Amino acid sequence: MNRAIITMLTAVLAFGAVAPAAAAPVVNKGDTAWMFVATLLVIMMSIPGLALFYGGLVRAKNMLSVLLQIFMIFSVVIVLWCMYGYSLAFTGGNAFIGGFDRVLLNGIWDPATAAFSSAATFSKGVAIPEFIFAAFQGTFAAITCGLIVGAFAERARFAAVLAFVVLWFTFGYLPIAHMVWFWPGPDAITDAASLAAATGQAGWLWQQGALDFAGGTVVHINAAVAGLVGAYVIGKRVGYGRESMAPHSLTMTMIGASLLWVGWFGFNAGSALEANDVAPLAFINTLLATAAAAVSWLAGEWIVKGKPSMLGAVSGAVSGLVAITPGCGFVAPMGALVMGLLAGMVCLWGVNGLKRLLGVDDSLDVFGVHGVGGIFGALLTGVFAAPQLGGQGIFDYVSNKMSADPYSIGKQLLVQAEAVGVTIVWSVVVAFIAYKLVDAVIGLRVPQDEEREGLDITSHGESAYHS
Repeated sequence: MNRAIITMLTAVLAFGAVAPAAAAPVVNKGDTAWMFVATLLVIMMSIPGLALFYGGLVRAKNMLSVLLQIFMIFSVVIVLWCMYGYSLAFTGGNAFIGGFDRVLLNGIWDPATAAFSSAATFSKGVAIPEFIFAAFQGTFAAITCGLIVGAFAERARFAAVLAFVVLWFTFGYLPIAHMVWFWPGPDAITDAASLAAATGQAGWLWQQGALDFAGGTVVHINAAVAGLVGAYVIGKRVGYGRESMAPHSLTMTMIGASLLWVGWFGFNAGSALEANDVAPLAFINTLLATAAAAVSWLAGEWIVKGKPSMLGAVSGAVSGLVAITPGCGFVAPMGALVMGLLAGMVCLWGVNGLKRLLGVDDSLDVFGVHGVGGIFGALLTGVFAAPQLGGQGIFDYVSNKMSADPYSIGKQLLVQAEAVGVTIVWSVVVAFIAYKLVDAVIGLRVPQDEEREGLDITSHGESAYHS
C-alpha cells in the first residue's frame, strides 16, 4: 500500500518535471549598461550630429531653421513615441501594426509586484529593463523623421514640417517598424511553442524572412522616399540651377558627419540589444564599411572631377554607414568591406547622375545617399549574409544559434527585394497623402520673398551669425 502511494507520488512529480515553467529572463547589468551607452550615442547622432551635418550644408541664412527643425522633430517624436508609438511598433496586434498594451508606457511598472518589466533579448534567460529598450528604439524613430527634412530644406514652413512629421511618424514609420523588426516581448523564447506564440505577433516582413539588423528599410529607405516625395510636392528652391547654393560651412558638416559616425556604433552595435558576440561584429563592420565607402567615393570624385573634396569624403562615409546598417550583424567583415567600397561609388552616382535623371531639388541629397545606399545595402545583405560567403545566415531563436537549414542567396535576395518594395510603396503613399493634407490646411511652402531673405529671420526672427 505504502509502496503504491510512493510510486504514484513519484509519477506525479516526474510528470510535473517534464514541462517546468520557463524561468523569467534575468536583467543583466552589463547588457543594460551597454544599452544606456548605445542609446546616448544615437541621441548624439541626431542632436548635434545630424543637425550640424545638415546645418553646414545649407546657406548661412537658413542655418538656424535647419537646426531648430531637427531639434524639435526629435523632441516631438520622443513625446509621441512614449504616448503611443512604442506600443504600436513593438507590441502584439497583427502583421501590420501593434496593439495598445504599452500606450503611455502603461504596463511596464507593475504595482502588484512593485517591479518594472524587463525586455527579453534573443539570448535565453537574458533581459534588459524595458524602459531602456523603449528609449533606444525611440531614438531610431526620432532620427528617421529628422532625416526627411534635408530633402526640402530652405523652403518649407516650420509648422508644416512639424505637422507632416506627426502624420508620417504615425502612419509611415510605425507600421514599417512593426512589419520589419521582431522583438520577442518580455517572455523568453525557450521552445518551438513559445517561438510560435511570439512570432504570431511579429510583423509581416519579418515573417517573410526579411533581414534588417538596424534599419536599412525602416530608417533609411523609409525616410529617403518620404523626403523625395516632399521635394517633388514642395518644388524646387527659388533660383535653383541659376544661383549658387553652396554649403555655407563645410567645417560644421565635417563635425556633424564625425558625430554621426561615432554615434552610429550605438545605432548598429546597440541593435544586438546585448553586449554579446554579435555586437562586436556589427561594430567592426560599421567601422570598416564606412572607411571603405569614404575611400571609394573620394577616389571616384578625384578621378571624375580632378580634385578630392571634404564634402565628398564625408558624404562617402555617410553612404557607407547607411549601406552597412541592414547587414552589420549578419555579414562578415570582408563582406562589409565590399559593401562599403561599392556603396561609395553607387551613392556618388546617386547624388549626381540619378539626381539629374529624377529632375528633383533634393536639397541635401537625402535620396541619393540614404535611399540609394539603403536599397543597395538591403539587397547586398541578402548576398553577404550567406554562410558560404562568411555571413551569419538565419538565426534560430529556439536553439539560440544560426539555423542549420541551407541558405539560398537567390531566395533571400527576393525576400530583401520584397521588403524594399513594400517600404518604398508604403512610404510614397503615406508621405504624399500627408503632404497634401498639410498643404491644404497650413501650406507647405514659405512665400518667395521670405525664402529669398532666409528662413532664420523670416520664420524665427534670429540669425546664426552676426558680423
